Amino acid sequence: ETENTHSVGEQSNPEMIFDDLSDEEPQHFRNLNDIYDDTEEVELADSDEVEALLTESDEPENFSEAVGNPEWVEAMNNEISSIEKNGTWKLSKLPTGHKAIGLKWVFKLKRNADGEIVKHKARLVAKGYVQKHGVDYDEVFAPVARIDTVKLILALAANRGWKVHHLDVKTAFLNGDLEEEVYVVQPEGYAVKGKEQCVLKLSKSLYGLKQAPRAWNIKLDKSLKKLGFAKCPSESAVYKREDGEATIILGVYVDDLLITGNVPSEIDKFKQQMSAEFEMSDLGLLSYYLGIEVEQHDDFITLKQAGYAKKILARFGMEGCNTTKVPMNPGTKLDEDKKGKRVDTTEYRSVIGCLRYLLHTRPDLAFSVGIVSRHMEKPTVMHQNAVKQILRYVQGSADHGLVYTKGGGPEVLVAYSDSDHAADTVRRRSTAGMAFYLNGCLITWGSQKQKTVALSSCEAEFMAATVAAMQALWLRSLLSELTSTPRRTVTMFVDNNSAIALMKNPVFHGRSKHIDTRYHFIRECIERGQIVVKRVSTDEQKADLLTKPLAAGKLEVMKHLIGVRDVSVQLA
Repeated sequence: ETENTHSVGEQSNPEMIFDDLSDEEPQHFRNLNDIYDDTEEVELADSDEVEALLTESDEPENFSEAVGNPEWVEAMNNEISSIEKNGTWKLSKLPTGHKAIGLKWVFKLKRNADGEIVKHKARLVAKGYVQKHGVDYDEVFAPVARIDTVKLILALAANRGWKVHHLDVKTAFLNGDLEEEVYVVQPEGYAVKGKEQCVLKLSKSLYGLKQAPRAWNIKLDKSLKKLGFAKCPSESAVYKREDGEATIILGVYVDDLLITGNVPSEIDKFKQQMSAEFEMSDLGLLSYYLGIEVEQHDDFITLKQAGYAKKILARFGMEGCNTTKVPMNPGTKLDEDKKGKRVDTTEYRSVIGCLRYLLHTRPDLAFSVGIVSRHMEKPTVMHQNAVKQILRYVQGSADHGLVYTKGGGPEVLVAYSDSDHAADTVRRRSTAGMAFYLNGCLITWGSQKQKTVALSSCEAEFMAATVAAMQALWLRSLLSELTSTPRRTVTMFVDNNSAIALMKNPVFHGRSKHIDTRYHFIRECIERGQIVVKRVSTDEQKADLLTKPLAAGKLEVMKHLIGVRDVSVQLA
């Protein structure tokens, strides 16, 4: 998942997050002296926040900027020490026909959820963009755990009263063994005196090499299997080890490891085993992961992205803006708006990318963000205003998130599927929504425009349920592997009687013969007993807010029904 890193300028007016520029209009420039004349002088003695912002956000752009700071020098020394200790390279002459890859220093301040500096990190990165396939590298793919999988593990741990631990592998990519013959130049500031013309032959990978993620994943996979772990067939980034009554479940996201299990002493033993294999950082109980803030308690676990939400608001000049009770007004229909005034496309896409990452803990935003995402090609002021309303809603609900509670009983999967017929005013396609619960805790959801036009609400519901069935089977298999229990039937709730009848009828007839063949997959799932479809009233359809904009009162009811809570109130 790649985030758009383009920044909208430092605009302080909450009502103007974008510049209303048109490609056809000439751009006007001002003389720099005029800008200085219009700028108010700032009393530095009264602007502690400005000074703090300038000092805390100061990340060097290159080696020459960092070499004068003792903290960055120490970070670089630690990086070189780790590389040499790991036996990553050895000094060599460049063979004829080979080309040495350049290196550069990359500096990053690592912060916690509150924005406080935790660590100065210096990484030596290879300029892998000059590598050629088949010469310097071959395979590059490396699996990582999906966010849905992470939430399933957290919900499972909460239900069973387990604690989730967090390990970080220091200089993870430096552990991967290279099969190709790769040479790099000596790092700036650390060239061997008298041998500056020599290069470094790599025996292990470096950050920036195209094959580095795969090499590290292969190394980690071998180490975990040597320690008795088995990879889950349904999720290649999840491992499990059973030793008698003791169970350990491990989720891998590059160099971040999530560990949970029923015997704390076995988890401590695993940490010691990993420390013997790699240089590790034990971060204790999981509290912050991929921008998600995690609070673990005896009876529940909470997930939220309050810090990330506030960063989005600050980045796009919306901090302190007036709040709104709904992310999108009921009845809103966004079309292509061909006659509307264009706004900056790059900036529009940037804010959409940020909001989409916020959806990992905010299902109440899924529909509205999905709607504005459909107009990233040629956004206008109308689409911009819709985005601003979403940001105003985020401003008033930044602390909202999910709560996973302790149950103790066997884990049961329940699904909800819904569809709003022909909601797309441009192509008349329907919007499908699905939500999955593990013992009443929301673990994954989706709101997406269907790929084909449905001729009726019955057909739209039928296709939505089929897509949800595919997700249900994967979750069913993964849950069975994690819990070592037989695969249980998934109950799916749908609020359309005609669609339910169509799903249960294995015979093709006039009402269904025109539907794409792949959507009849759900009929086979029902016949095999993998899924049971039941009727639910529209008022209790938990996927309803994933298919349409709701009024403020209805939205609050649906948020409570689907499982979105004000986490700050929950903790209080």
